[in-house]
Amino acid sequence: MGAAAGGGRGDGGRTTPLRVDAQRNLEHVLRAAREVFGELGYGAPMEDVARRARVGVGTVYRRFPSKDVLVRRIAEEETARLTDQARAALGQEDEPWSALSRFLRTSVASGAGRLLPPQVLRVGVPDDGDGVAGEPLVPQQRVQPGSGELRLVSEEAVAPGPGAGSPVGSAGPSAAPGDDHGATALLEVVGRLVERARAAGELRPDVSVSDVLLVIATAAPSLPDAAQQAAASARLLDILLEGLRSRPA
Repeated sequence: MGAAAGGGRGDGGRTTPLRVDAQRNLEHVLRAAREVFGELGYGAPMEDVARRARVGVGTVYRRFPSKDVLVRRIAEEETARLTDQARAALGQEDEPWSALSRFLRTSVASGAGRLLPPQVLRVGVPDDGDGVAGEPLVPQQRVQPGSGELRLVSEEAVAPGPGAGSPVGSAGPSAAPGDDHGATALLEVVGRLVERARAAGELRPDVSVSDVLLVIATAAPSLPDAAQQAAASARLLDILLEGLRSRPA
């Protein structure tokens, strides 16, 4: 479908001003997309985003001509937000463990970790018969509510071929060569947080940057009461943080 009159960033990166109503619709769509993709994963349909934004699906497609364009926009913005949070923790906390735990608490509270592109969440696991030993695996985000934990799949299973769009059932955006959704900057600054905590003897030596990102991508179950949801998320993070800390020999 065609691009919206009035320009704006949208699909082509244009910066001409939007009409007030068009800007409002764009903000509603982006907010709804963050909520829907955060709850259901990047497999959620555009119709769910439109319904949450209280606009017609045609309005969504006028701003974002394909789902992949919208997914990339959300992934880029949320990766940038996490990078800013990591830099703030690194610059404002002198004690290494405090800096790492601050980043984790801030990022979990913002929900940005659940919107990371799956390509960032690489975890190496021993060969269990599903792949080659040492092969990078990608934790695949939930695509249906209540479907359980992140599922490890081989990177090739989610990466599209040349010229292809997102594969059917893919948990996230396709990745073109050189298009890392700002992941390089995020991995670099989180790596510094991890190295500081490890050098101080406060982080388990086997904990990697991927482990830290996996923690912030792990959400507590959705609960109807906001206070209970916040309490469950805080409790889960406390448990995960304890799992990251080193223990005296």
